[in-house]
Amino acid sequence: MADYLLEIGTEEIPAKFIPQALSQLKYLAEKKLKEQSLSFQTIKTWGTPRRLVLYIENLAEQSEDLKKEVRGPAKKVAFDKANQPTKAALGFAGAQGVEVEDLVVKETENGAYLFAVKIEKGKSAPEILIEIAPQFIKELNFPKTMYWGENELAFARPIRWLVSLLDEQIIPLQIGNLYAGRLTRGHRFLGEENLVIKTPQVYQELLMENYVWVEQVSREKECWRQITQVAAKGKVDPDPQLLSEITYLVEWPLAFRGNFAEEYLKLPEEVIVTVMREHQRYFPVRDIDGNLLNYFIAVHNGNSDALNIIRAGNERVLKARLADARFFWDEDLKNNLTNYLPELEKVIFQEKLGSLAEKTQRVEKLTIQIAQKLAWEKEIAAKAQRAAALSKADLVTNLVNEFPELQGIMGYYYALNSGEEEIVATAIREHYQPRFSGDQLPLSSLGALVSIADKLDTMAGCFLAGIEPSGSQDPYALRRQALGVCQILLVRQWKISLENLCELALANYGKTVDKKIELGLKQFLRTRLKNLLSEEGYQFDLLEAVLADSDCIPIIILAKLKALNNVREKEVFKNLLMSFTRAHNLIKNRKGGLINSAYFENEAEEKLKSILDEVENKIVPLLAKGDFLGIIKELAGVTQFIDDFFTAVLVMAEDEKVRENRLNLLSRYVALTRPLGDLSKIVHKKNE
Repeated sequence: MADYLLEIGTEEIPAKFIPQALSQLKYLAEKKLKEQSLSFQTIKTWGTPRRLVLYIENLAEQSEDLKKEVRGPAKKVAFDKANQPTKAALGFAGAQGVEVEDLVVKETENGAYLFAVKIEKGKSAPEILIEIAPQFIKELNFPKTMYWGENELAFARPIRWLVSLLDEQIIPLQIGNLYAGRLTRGHRFLGEENLVIKTPQVYQELLMENYVWVEQVSREKECWRQITQVAAKGKVDPDPQLLSEITYLVEWPLAFRGNFAEEYLKLPEEVIVTVMREHQRYFPVRDIDGNLLNYFIAVHNGNSDALNIIRAGNERVLKARLADARFFWDEDLKNNLTNYLPELEKVIFQEKLGSLAEKTQRVEKLTIQIAQKLAWEKEIAAKAQRAAALSKADLVTNLVNEFPELQGIMGYYYALNSGEEEIVATAIREHYQPRFSGDQLPLSSLGALVSIADKLDTMAGCFLAGIEPSGSQDPYALRRQALGVCQILLVRQWKISLENLCELALANYGKTVDKKIELGLKQFLRTRLKNLLSEEGYQFDLLEAVLADSDCIPIIILAKLKALNNVREKEVFKNLLMSFTRAHNLIKNRKGGLINSAYFENEAEEKLKSILDEVENKIVPLLAKGDFLGIIKELAGVTQFIDDFFTAVLVMAEDEKVRENRLNLLSRYVALTRPLGDLSKIVHKKNE
């Protein structure tokens, strides 16, 4: 058993590229070692800005011997009547490099065949690593790559050195004009330029001595320990995303505290935090009451030498950023938010879909249309319309132009400054939510409504322009926006169908809509709803059943799902499903017809019609209340009558009128189940 070390030394790789690269590196190593039947104990991957590392513990000395069976001719043509090998058998043995007497006969589904059994001796670990190690590097994918020198390999950043060691042995590896050896490099400014690695086992210790903390999990913990320690009496909010990015920006972390002038605290908190977090990668600090303090925590890649100079440099950069922000803020406040609306005509939303002013008008119209569908009071609907009209105005302000992340947020502040009501300003702020997976949904009903209208308008426009998501391509984040619409509708419990929303949004573009486009958009939203509910644990067949309805109202779909999921394992529902299946299989796609009692020949027919009349009358109010468990209970009461019906009569009677009448009875029964969805989609087991 031996340990293998592969180090890919590079120029500084973007921090956001590294976690995915390490996951890929581990996957590739596991996959290729298993393909080679070379066993190992564990695989670890480590990363810093300047290196990606693969460490394999307890690698076997050689791969396992492989037993390979090759099928040859059938026995009946391989041997003659005297049981002597024919030319077919001799030729097969020669082709496989074995003696004819070593061939074996095995029974298969198609009869007895000749097989050649060969043992392929395992390869040594060095032999295998020479073959697969280059693949570990060449098969890594990055969001963006670059070429350098005369190399044909594209990588995240230029590769500057390679280490490939199996215990003390160098495993030959060449990438371009680089050859792997046992030389690594320490920290760019603090460590040695050339470090000799005797064995993989001393690698981490050697690097630690040269100011490289190569293992990222413990490095991240150290970053956070220092951050919280430097904050002293202040409090730093946990920020896993920023902390992860910082971890991959440094090889030797040193957290320090910097200050900025208190006067900048007069700016909206979101402005200060955005400048620090998004642009400078600083951690804001708060007091015990959650108020922002006038200092920050940064993490330096190095030691404390010249720390005062480094701190002063960071403070100077932040001061310049905050000064710009304050200037833009002061300038923006000189104008009423409505004064920015004409400027939207100069900004293109999408080349095929017109300007932001046109988009705003469509969103405003769609907002009022949805409000009417939801039967909102005119006063509230008017406020939602006002929020929609102002929703994009902040996009042409100075501050949002400089810091796009603040769109919507600054709209809130500028709306209040312009005398708009709090409820309107809040809707402007919230209408971009959810911005990303896991983001908060709008808390206000107005914000939720404008958010839906905005997202639907974007989706409808993109589908009309032929910009539909395909594979991994989704430049306008339509999947995320569709998911946001579904989430909001579910949380708000608004009873409006996805189909209706799509039709309204498409119509507002004032074009004749191709049916394919309309159906495509509707199906796109349905699929997002299906995925959302599937992630919540609902089974595929139940989703298929409830989504069979022509109108898809998310909150109704969820209520049906909950009811069916609640009863699917209960005996009474299993029996209902069995009776339904018998009826459904007979009627198939029949629309049904009038039931004429004159054609009844058995009491079971009369009783079935009577119970169907009774149940139908009970289902109507239950459906109005959305009581799907109640509907299931009523339908379960029909099961025995259906079973008695099948026992007493032959449905496919010779008399056509009697037959049609009986099929109409079953059609009516199946129709009564439709409020639940299409029960034929539900997979069920027979009662044991």
